[in-house]
This record gives sequence, structure tokens and C-alpha cells, in this order.
Amino acid sequence: MTTSIDTAREDPLVGFHFLVDLEQAGLSGYFTEVSGLGSETETIEHKVVNGGVEVVMQIPGRLKWDNITLKRGITSNMDLWSWRKKVETGGILDARSDGSVVMFDQSLNEVARWNFQRAWPSKISGPSVKSDANEIGVEEMTLVHEGIERVN
Repeated sequence: MTTSIDTAREDPLVGFHFLVDLEQAGLSGYFTEVSGLGSETETIEHKVVNGGVEVVMQIPGRLKWDNITLKRGITSNMDLWSWRKKVETGGILDARSDGSVVMFDQSLNEVARWNFQRAWPSKISGPSVKSDANEIGVEEMTLVHEGIERVN
């Protein structure tokens, strides 16, 4: 029995090699985790009666984008905290930044990119600390934005 193997198929991308670039905020770096790269169209239920049968129609509603969550090991670098401070002190216009999440292959070639517009940090949190823990402290930031698009 002969088994054919599809050698022309494309391997899925590995999710561990990526970069976050926030243009106007002047931040660029590697994070341990990024989530929220997506969008959703809300649905509106419209109930009608058709020939004596009740039917629930699903109609497209508002478009919304997921919040982007960034996580990284905490260091002495204060860039995320300084960016968040702009929002806390009322400087939301200065805090807004376009940005990208870029994935790389094993040879450091860009293979996927998500661009988002007018993001600002709505939340930041430091690590949970415990005297008996043996793990890296992680800081987390939540970004809200006005649109995201996968461009490659």
C-alpha cells in the first residue's frame, strides 16, 4: 500500500515569534502573549410570523473589535506605565497610537501582520507577587482601538 504525502502544503505559523509596534506611542517590543486580534458583528434578532410559523431572523448589527491584551515579563522599563499615565491625566489625544502585531517565521521573515488604529491603554496591571512563588512577574495592558485588519 502506497501512502501519498502532500509535500506542497503550507505549514501553520508558529505563535511564539512576534513583535508589537505602537507607532505614535514610541513603543516597540516583544511580549510573551498577545490576544484579541479579531472583530465581531453583533446580531439583532427579528421575530416574524410567516404562514403561521414564528421565525427568528438574524440581522447583522454593529461591528465591534476585540480589546487587545498584551502581556510581558516585568522589568525596570516604564514605557507601558508612562503611556497609561497619559490617559490617567487626561491626555487621551496624545495617548492614541496606531500599531501592528507582526508574526515571523523561523528565518525572521514577516509572515502575518495585523494593523490597528487609534489604540489607547484602557487598563494596566502589575504582577501578582507571592513570597513563595518561583515564576516571572508579568505585567498586562489592555488596548482599545477603532479598527483592526489583517494585511498579510
